[in-house]
Amino acid sequence: MATAGVLGGVLALTALGGTSNAATSDNNPGNPPKPQTQADRTGTQDVSDARIKITSGEGSYNVGINDPVQVTVSDGKLTKVTMTATATGAEMPGTVSADGTSWKPNGPLAPATRYQVAADAVDAKNVPVSGNATITTVSPANNFIGHVSPENGSTVGVGMPVTVNFGKAVVDRAAVESAIQVSSSSGQRVVGHWFNDNRLDFRPETYWKPGSTVTVGLNANGIRKTVTFKIGRSQISTVDAKTKQMTVVRDGRTIRTVPVSSGNPEHPTYNGQMVISEKFRHVHMNGSTVGLTEKDGKPSYDISAVPHAMRLTDSGTFIHGNYWAADSTFGKVNTSHGCVGLKDVRGGGNDTLPAAWFFDNSLIGDVVIVKNSPDKATVAPGNGLGDWNMPWTEWVAGSATG
Repeated sequence: MATAGVLGGVLALTALGGTSNAATSDNNPGNPPKPQTQADRTGTQDVSDARIKITSGEGSYNVGINDPVQVTVSDGKLTKVTMTATATGAEMPGTVSADGTSWKPNGPLAPATRYQVAADAVDAKNVPVSGNATITTVSPANNFIGHVSPENGSTVGVGMPVTVNFGKAVVDRAAVESAIQVSSSSGQRVVGHWFNDNRLDFRPETYWKPGSTVTVGLNANGIRKTVTFKIGRSQISTVDAKTKQMTVVRDGRTIRTVPVSSGNPEHPTYNGQMVISEKFRHVHMNGSTVGLTEKDGKPSYDISAVPHAMRLTDSGTFIHGNYWAADSTFGKVNTSHGCVGLKDVRGGGNDTLPAAWFFDNSLIGDVVIVKNSPDKATVAPGNGLGDWNMPWTEWVAGSATG
């Protein structure tokens, strides 16, 4: 196959999870900065002076197993660092320096492995900050240039598409697509769609059938590789931005209605079908990462440890815990820069509150639908895992194999 998607005559896949982008922000891209709401100001009052840096950087692919992966902090000290293989849950041992400003793994990383790094630190006033990154190591032969999610052996929600990201632009799309077969035990027809030369997704016309098994097979030049994952129960959560309520439906039955606060009139939340692609116990959100700053250059929001955060789009839409808004906000007022907020406490330590409950009861691949938002735009199909917003006829037309 004469294509940039082939290296050494073999197109290879490695089973990974999540997405390659991880902007820690909560706005719709392209919207101009607007004045903060009172709830947002409350969230910026405890900004930590400590700043965490994770090397090789969020979303890095083909990281060498002996590359200098490390976590550093300026104007503070590290309190906890974990580096976990997402497929197995195995934690990579590491050591914090004597002065508390750096951490590194104790030995070489495993090849062809996706790791999630989570770091916590405090500044001189004991104000905390969190940092997160996902990195993927290179394969032993350095030929794993097609990264597929979800990961082998995982259980995901009914909205999880199969996504293959290529490290190099694919020239012969038909040849590459023909080498990848995706099937479901449910018998659903599965079709591929190219979003660009580096991303190929597969999905059926409607959500996967609960309890089914999906198999991703590669068969090229005599090399056969297989990735399988399970579809769990069906959970579809619908956020009504007008009523400010989220209805959680599991296997066709409403199990809970949760009051929420979505995007304010200046920064409304996208309408449409979104899919949870990543989950973080805590994540740092800073408006300046996406150009949302005040006239003095300070970020419109800077919240060091947003609890129970789940990514909905690559552009920065999350559904997450909100501890800085008054209790009367939820179900009554839309105050965010585009995210969906649920009642929480600082640190996320109260498991009885809505944010913790929803986090603990959600899977990667669960669907979150937003309706009645004043935003005129529906989330783009290629923004995160918004594949389901594309009509089936248009989806099929994006297949290179017909």
